[in-house]
Amino acid sequence: MKRRDFIGIAGAGSAILFGSLFFSDLFGNKSTKPEINPDFNPDVEIDLTAYQREINIFSGKPTKVWSYTASLKKGPSNTIQTINNSYLGPIFRFKKGDKVRVIFYNSIPQETIVHWHGLHINELADGHPRFVIKEGEKFVYEFEVKNRAGTYWFHTHPHGKTGPQVYRGLAGLLIVNDEEEKALDLPNGEFDIPLVIQDRTFDRNNQLVYLSGGMMERMSGFLGEQILVNGHPDLKLDIENSVYRLRILNGSNSRIYKLAWEDGSPLVVIGTDGGLLDYPMEKEYVMLGPAERLDVWVDFSKYRVGDEITLKSLSFLGGNIMGRGGMMGMMGRGRRRNISDGEEIEILKFKIVENRKGEIKTLPDKLLNLNFNSVDEAININNPRRFVFEMNYMRPTINGRTFQMTKVAKDEIVKLNTVEVWELLNGSGGRGRMGGSMMQMPHPVHIHGLQFQVLERTSSTSGWDTIKDGFIDNGWKDTVLLMPGMRVKVLLKFEDYKGLFLYHCHNLEHEDLGMMRNYLIED
Repeated sequence: MKRRDFIGIAGAGSAILFGSLFFSDLFGNKSTKPEINPDFNPDVEIDLTAYQREINIFSGKPTKVWSYTASLKKGPSNTIQTINNSYLGPIFRFKKGDKVRVIFYNSIPQETIVHWHGLHINELADGHPRFVIKEGEKFVYEFEVKNRAGTYWFHTHPHGKTGPQVYRGLAGLLIVNDEEEKALDLPNGEFDIPLVIQDRTFDRNNQLVYLSGGMMERMSGFLGEQILVNGHPDLKLDIENSVYRLRILNGSNSRIYKLAWEDGSPLVVIGTDGGLLDYPMEKEYVMLGPAERLDVWVDFSKYRVGDEITLKSLSFLGGNIMGRGGMMGMMGRGRRRNISDGEEIEILKFKIVENRKGEIKTLPDKLLNLNFNSVDEAININNPRRFVFEMNYMRPTINGRTFQMTKVAKDEIVKLNTVEVWELLNGSGGRGRMGGSMMQMPHPVHIHGLQFQVLERTSSTSGWDTIKDGFIDNGWKDTVLLMPGMRVKVLLKFEDYKGLFLYHCHNLEHEDLGMMRNYLIED
C-alpha cells in the first residue's frame, strides 16, 4: 500500500475510598453545556460526529466499529485528512494560533465526549467526563491552539467507557504546525507519515472481541491478538528510497512497545509528545507506552528498490508480574494466538518500490529551543506533591483514591501561574499480598491541560536492563510511562486557564476502573 493511497484530503462539506477526605464537590453532578459564542470568530470550524459503521478489515464479513467522521465548514482545505479504509477518525491539521470551533454530534448508543489529548486548552474544551452527551445531542468546543508544533490526538473520554469506545475506533490524530518548525524544512507531504499502532482481537466472524477474560483481564489491561497500524493488519507501505518523517502514536489500550528497526539501525528520534526535541537522538530502541508519541527521522536512501525494512517491538521484561496477556492463556480466542506484553512482535514493513525523485533532506544538527521552565521556579522544590499509582486491594488507585466525578482533595488544588514539582510513583512497597507489590504493573500517567518536563527517573524495576535505554525524557511530555517500582519527577506550570482538569493512568482499563483523579487550578 502506498502512503498516498491511505491518506486523503476531506474538503469542505466532505464526510469523513479509599483513605481520603475530600475537600469539595465543585459542580455537583450537573454542568451546563457550552453553546456557540457569537463573539468567538474561528479560523477553523468543523462538524465532528461519532457514529456506527461497518468496514472491511479482513476478507469476508465486515467488522462493526464506531468511528469519527468530520466535515470542514471553515478553514484551509487540508485541515481534514482521512485514513482510507480505516476505522480511525480523520487527521486534523491546525496551526499554532488558530481559533478552532468543533461542533461534536453523538450518534452512538452511549454517552460520550471528546478529549483533545495534549492540547493546552480551557476546561470546557478539554473533554472532562462530566460533560458527556447522550445519543442525539451535541457539544460545542471553542479553543485557541497554543501548543507548539507537534503530534497530538483526540479520543473519547466518558468515565467507565473510555476503554471500549476507543477500542471500537473512536480516536484520531491531531497535528499542529507552526512557523518555527516550518523553517527546519523537515520531510512533508507524502514523506510525512502518521502511524497509529493498536492491538485488537477479532473472532472468526471478523468482529471485535474485548475483555472476554473478565475482571482479571480488566485489572491487567486489554492485550489484543493482532497488531494493526492505521487500522490495517499486516501493513506494508510502499515508499521511495528517500527521507521520511514518521509520526508514531501508541493508540493501544494498554500494550507497551519497545520499538526498533529489525536490521539494527538506530532510531533517529526528533520529537516526543509535545513536539520536536532540541537535538536529534539516536536510540537502539525506544519504549512507547499507551498515548505516548514519537517523531522519527528515517533515511531510506541507503536501501535499494526491492528492499524491505521492518519496524518491530523487541522483547523486554519489567511488565506486569501477574503476566500481562498470559493470564488468559496463550491459545487466543479468534484469528491468532494471544501476544503477551513484552514479546517480540512485528509492527509493519516498508518496501522500497521506486528510487528517490528529488534531493535527500539533511537531518539538522540542531532542532528547536525547548524553552523549559526552571526547576528553581518551583514553589515546592523541596516538597514535591506525591502521587502513588498502585493496585490497592484489587482496585487501581492514586494515593489510595478512585475517581469521583467533580470532587477534589486538598492536595489536588494548585495555584494559577505557579510552577510545581510532582513525584509520580508506581507502587509504594506493597500493602499486603493483593494490595501492592504482588500486583504491580505498568501505569502510563497522563496529565490533562498542559505539557510538562521530566526531571528525574529512577527505578527498581525487574528487568530494568532490558528497557533502561529506551526512555526519552528531554522533550515536552503529557504522558510518562511508569514501570513497576519506577519513580519519576516532573515539572509543571499552571498557566492561562483555571478550572478542573484530570490526571490518570492511560491504561484505559485502569482508567475506567477509577485510576483517575481531578486536580483544580485556582487563583
